[in-house]
Amino acid sequence: MLHIWIQPLVAQYGLYAVFLIVMLESAGLPLPGETALVLAAIFAGMTGQLDIVHVIATAAAGAIVGDNIGFMVGRRFGLPLVKRYGAMVGLDDRRLAFGQHMFARHGAKIVFFGRFIAILRIFAALLAGVNHYSWRAFLFYNAAGGIVWASAFGVGGYVFGDAVHRVAGPIGMIGLGFAVVGLFAGWWVMRNQEERYEREFLTKSEVDAARLPGDDQRDRDARR
Repeated sequence: MLHIWIQPLVAQYGLYAVFLIVMLESAGLPLPGETALVLAAIFAGMTGQLDIVHVIATAAAGAIVGDNIGFMVGRRFGLPLVKRYGAMVGLDDRRLAFGQHMFARHGAKIVFFGRFIAILRIFAALLAGVNHYSWRAFLFYNAAGGIVWASAFGVGGYVFGDAVHRVAGPIGMIGLGFAVVGLFAGWWVMRNQEERYEREFLTKSEVDAARLPGDDQRDRDARR
């Protein structure tokens, strides 16, 4: 439903809309920031009215600013705030547990790749703050991830839009085909990665739930 009003916003307000929507999503609000980026990139490719470099830079800046807002909120107010109000923005107990598990296991990789995983995109920065992750490390990996994310989806959308613009000829059709295949392949890879992370989390949760009280202590005693 949100996608319906994203398109006219991007067409009318251009880079301002991209920055605002991506920033708010990154700060923790359930908005389609990725859709705004892709639509702006397609619009740039089809019309030439937006510079794709500016689109990518704006989306990356919005992602970095928003993520740092989310990080600071998580660090300042911590787990009690998330537990109390998280469900209002879709961060239920299951997603919270999943995010905490992923940070404990993967740390920097989650900060970098979190933007590419739907279940973590909105909440990765907030959870990094809640888990008191190093801000300097967060800023480095988050900025790198934001730039890669904006570049990948921006270039993909731009190529698609440019191919649509030139679709009248055979070369345009080939370009359009490559663009569609590339976008689908990117989506497929990210979706499989997301499912793998979810399976890993659920398996660990089931194992932890099956352990009897005192198992951890017995394991430590056995290793001595």
